[in-house]
Amino acid sequence: MAGALVDCHDVSVVLLDRLIPRRLYPGADRVGHDLTALRYDPRVRVIAEVDWYWGPAITGLARLLRAERPDVIVLQWWTAATLHTYLLLSRLAARNGIPVVIEFHEIQDTGESGIPLVAPYCRRYLKRLVRRASGALVHTDFDVQQLKSVLGTDVLDALAVRVAPHGPYDHIGKLPRRSEASDDLAARDGGPVRVLFFGLIRPYKGAEDLIYALDGMTDAQAAQFDVHVVGETWEGWTLPAEAIRASRHRQRIRFENRYVSDPEVAEYFATADVLVLPYRRGSASGPLQIAMSHGIFVVMYAVGGLVEAVRDYRGAILVPPGDIDALRDAILSIVARRGQRFDDPHTWLPVRRAIESLMESG
Repeated sequence: MAGALVDCHDVSVVLLDRLIPRRLYPGADRVGHDLTALRYDPRVRVIAEVDWYWGPAITGLARLLRAERPDVIVLQWWTAATLHTYLLLSRLAARNGIPVVIEFHEIQDTGESGIPLVAPYCRRYLKRLVRRASGALVHTDFDVQQLKSVLGTDVLDALAVRVAPHGPYDHIGKLPRRSEASDDLAARDGGPVRVLFFGLIRPYKGAEDLIYALDGMTDAQAAQFDVHVVGETWEGWTLPAEAIRASRHRQRIRFENRYVSDPEVAEYFATADVLVLPYRRGSASGPLQIAMSHGIFVVMYAVGGLVEAVRDYRGAILVPPGDIDALRDAILSIVARRGQRFDDPHTWLPVRRAIESLMESG
């Protein structure tokens, strides 16, 4: 987003570094490791890094806001771990006459919503944060309905809301794309179709359904696929690992049970033919955005905001939620079409225009 806005605006960024105490973070072992290839445009200023406990950085940020008075502050919302900091920033913004826009990725992380007291804390104080905002940006109409159900129609109706599709994950570098001719040759030569599940392994992600779909194939059908399951286990969700160990087609599966670096991400997606996302629910998906940027097939359950996210993407195959047989059949349908690649219809322009519209209305 910063890269899209900086073409027309002066953009500064405040980074939220440590969101929660390290001992409470599921990926604590990799804290401090540089795993991302994301770098800001040189024109974007990083003006502060703030931890959950604030420290002196928040005092310096308060002085900076008072001195520079930006035209708008955009808060990116996806977890209640940011809520106390955002409440403070919104108060500082109000004191200095700075409008606040909230970009919603989802209402609350599914893992933290099950922690005692966290869900009611989020609902109560998120309403307070939203009442201090002048506008909100969401990425699907489904998200609008989710916000209404959590915040109430009265709260949301008092807010200027814009809907814009999420921009592409084009910071994940692409390897040189294989030509259609080489893909078609590989398909004719009988090379296996490369199936990828990618992302944190959590209960709502449904990775085990991919394994069940593979197990529903005959030996001859399964021999047409190489399946890669790549991701770090969170919330103690070991069912996918257990399904892999017990699979009748175990030899077709590679399980990379860790958080991988961005260069590795690029490699996995550049060599995949199809991404499978058997999510139980979802407003958005980083792996989905990466898959569309790489132009590969996506097979997914038709749930939540994900249906809208792929509405204009020709490589998406939607199946009924929880229907393992339909998931299997959709994966099998890729065999005859594995050489196809698709254009990603998404750009950051709608997001930029939505932010600009909210700035004008605020």
